This record gives sequence, C-alpha cells and structure tokens, in this order.
Amino acid sequence: MSATKTKPKRINLALQGGGAHGAFTWGVLDRILEDDRIEIAAMSGTSAGALNGAAVKSGLVQGGATQARENLDWLWGQVGAINDMRLASWMTTTGPGPGVVAKSLEYSLPFSVIDGATRMLSPYTYGPFYQNPLRRIVERFEYDAVCADGGPQFHVCATNVRSGKIRVFTRDEISTDVILASACLPTLFQAVEFTDPKTGKMEAFWDGGYTGNPALFPLYHEDLPRDIVVVNINPLHREELPLTAQAIQNRINEISFNSSLLREMRAISFVKRLIAQGRMDRDQMRDPLVHMIADDGLMNELSVATKLVPSAYILATLKDAGRAAATAFLNAHFDDLGAVDTVDLEEMFG
Repeated sequence: MSATKTKPKRINLALQGGGAHGAFTWGVLDRILEDDRIEIAAMSGTSAGALNGAAVKSGLVQGGATQARENLDWLWGQVGAINDMRLASWMTTTGPGPGVVAKSLEYSLPFSVIDGATRMLSPYTYGPFYQNPLRRIVERFEYDAVCADGGPQFHVCATNVRSGKIRVFTRDEISTDVILASACLPTLFQAVEFTDPKTGKMEAFWDGGYTGNPALFPLYHEDLPRDIVVVNINPLHREELPLTAQAIQNRINEISFNSSLLREMRAISFVKRLIAQGRMDRDQMRDPLVHMIADDGLMNELSVATKLVPSAYILATLKDAGRAAATAFLNAHFDDLGAVDTVDLEEMFG
C-alpha cells in the first residue's frame, strides 16, 4: 500500500529587483520549482523580480513547474543576448571569477564612458531613436496566463513619477508597459507612460525599487499563507567602506533599493513585538513569518557594472549561486516553514 503524499507547504515569494543580478533569483526559483514539497501561493516582484515572476506565473498556469522553469531559462537567455549600447557585454562567457569580472567591467573604458553619459545626459536626448531594449523580451510574455485568476497571485510594483507613491498592479492590470515600468531606471530609460486602469488617467512610472523592492503588504491577505520568503539580491551589509566614485554610487543604490523593504520588515518586527507583549491580539493584525534567501558574499564581489551588463558568465554564476542558496535554505529551514521566522527581526532592528 503506497504512502499518502504529503500536502505541499504554501509560501509567498517577495522578489527583489537589481538588474542582471536578478539571475540569482532565477536560480532560487529554479530550485524551488523542482521541489514538489513547495507550492507558490503568491509573488510580489519589482524590476527583475517582476520579469522573473511573470515567467513563473505564466509557466505555472500553462504547463506547471516544468514550463515555469523553461520560461525562466528562455527569459535569461534573452537577457544575456541583449545587444545595446547601455547594456552591452564586453566580456567573454568565461572569466577568472565574478569579483575579477566585476572589477574589469567597472574600470573598462566602455563602461566608464556609458556610466558618465548616464550621469550627464537624459534618456530623452535620444529623441525618435530611443527604444527600451527590454521591450522585445517583455512583450513576448503570455499575458493571458500572467494575468490569469488561476495559479499564484502575482503583484508588480512601480513608482508613480508625479506622486512619488508606490503603485502595485495585479491580475488584468499587468501588461508589457507595467513590467517595463517596474524595471525603468530613470537614468537609463524614459519614464513608461500609460493609462492607469485604476484612475483612468495617463500616468508616468519609474522603477518600483524606489518605493517597494518589493512590496510585502500585498502578501498579507488572510487567504495567503503566513510565510514570506524574500529573495534578496541587494546586499544589506558591506564591510568595506566605498572610496571610489563608482563604489560610492553603487552603495547609494543598494541602500536606496533596500530601504523600502527594510521599512516594511521593521513594521513587521514592531507588530510581532506588540503581539509578544500582549499589547495586541494576534487576530487584529497579520503576523507573517519572514524568511530570506540571499548570498551577500557573492553580491559583495559584484557591483553596479554587473547589474547593468548581462555577461553570460555572470548570469550563469548567479543562477548557480541562487540554486545553492535555495538548497541551503530548504535543507536548513524546510521544517520551519509554517512554524517560525528564520530571519531574526529582533536582532536585525534591535
């Protein structure tokens, strides 16, 4: 008599943005999707996290985990093939190590020229010759599946340029323009403008990382599991003090793109403390269980150059690192899912 199959554990995924470093999330998702003990209930994604989430959602709806993994492989194969002045790769597909490759890119003449140009020139100076190199990829997503009611809930974060507020799109609100908006770095790309289905007004949007990288609050719904697994690709801690102009700018970007996530996690920590002290009933406020998959060691070796330059070597390295980090997390904490936090919020914010 065969043993009864254990019901999979349901989790929510919070997928950070960070340019080509989103290939780390590719690896994490690839590993999670091959584990039939896990079911993805919902995803909140920003920038590269939104692209990853769209690939996974459409795959799960159309053909299950196998199709989702194939979609991710296709997505990052396309990203690695981008041939654009601002995102061009000057490295071969092999290298001596990610840190060396990152430094080589950072101090290369082509990257220095392009980096300087983005600080002095607006993307609007391209005039009629402007095009967003991600559009040809994003418009090929199967939006009937991305926006479907079935499969995991999927939320995409963008920043309203005029109001400065976060805008979270979901279900049939999601489109090519919405995902491009979520990944719209204003020094590289023109603001993405379209009619917001919620207001009926023409709005302009920038990268969601400025206001929600990613937003956690869409994952608090009572119909969703308590577990939120944050896939973090912007290092929270760098021991080395940045001294060069590039290193300073890189760390500013990392801090900026982590700040909204840390604010939400601090709020979660505060609510948990009130519940633990008996000052708030558990049924008054959502009490999520927070987990994180990251590789700060690798991300400390990389820089803004490897975010903007989708080198095939770096993408493959990041995917492998993501798979390894997800495997380590599941080995160490699978039994903790649905039971306890594995991020020590008290220590993080104490």
